[in-house]
Amino acid sequence: MTDPATTPEPAAHQRIDTSVPHSARIWNYWLGGKDNYPVDEQAGDAYTAVFPGIVTIARSSRAFLRRTITYLVDEAGIRQFLDVGTGLPTAGNTHEVAQRLAPEARIVYVDNDPMVLAHARALLHSSAEGATAYADADVTDPDHILAVAAETLDLSRPTALILSNILGHVADHDRARSIVTRLMAALPSGSHLVVNDGSLGVDPVFEQAQAAYNDSGAVPYNLRTVEEITAFFDGLELIEPGVVPVTRWRPEPGSPTPEIVAEHGGLARKP
Repeated sequence: MTDPATTPEPAAHQRIDTSVPHSARIWNYWLGGKDNYPVDEQAGDAYTAVFPGIVTIARSSRAFLRRTITYLVDEAGIRQFLDVGTGLPTAGNTHEVAQRLAPEARIVYVDNDPMVLAHARALLHSSAEGATAYADADVTDPDHILAVAAETLDLSRPTALILSNILGHVADHDRARSIVTRLMAALPSGSHLVVNDGSLGVDPVFEQAQAAYNDSGAVPYNLRTVEEITAFFDGLELIEPGVVPVTRWRPEPGSPTPEIVAEHGGLARKP
């Protein structure tokens, strides 16, 4: 780590509530991680009992992130990443993928969850040539996100904004769009946006499981139509193949034809 990280004091010192299931910990459980509690395993198992495909969605989302970052580094020449709503660290985090390809890459992770922040050290092992920092900020406060990101990133240079499975936590679609618009407005031409979220209208069993999850006491996550997810990219130049199931966004050459999942994502460039 070459630069000091933004100190995550406020949220990091909050008590972690292990009596209520938490989306980041459940997601970690589905990905095969160990940073979760029995209440999260119970909620995750209840979800998979209704919809086993959620594990495929979780792992396909992580693979989509890896492929988009690879494109951004190798083809778009991006060396700065702002990852908002990063969740708990697992294999293949943004900085690991980016710095493996470009050691000088600089990454800022943003989250406001105490358990996520408690694991910040796991995210802060930057390459010597680059930098990795962690910011305690909420997705609904884009101005604060930009202020803390500017401590590590040069926001006058092209930057990749990553919003992976976070905008579903903003219930109002217009508000979610305004957050994306504000963040992208602060970034220069040549910057990129990555968004992926659970999608409506693809799998009714998934929608049933998500409705039950939202009633479980966990922070609700709102599925959106493909059209609504696509609207996050308004004013930007979508990179082929556009907004598609994450399994079908530039799959690895030679891989079997990927299944369609109810998780759509895309990548776009700011002109």
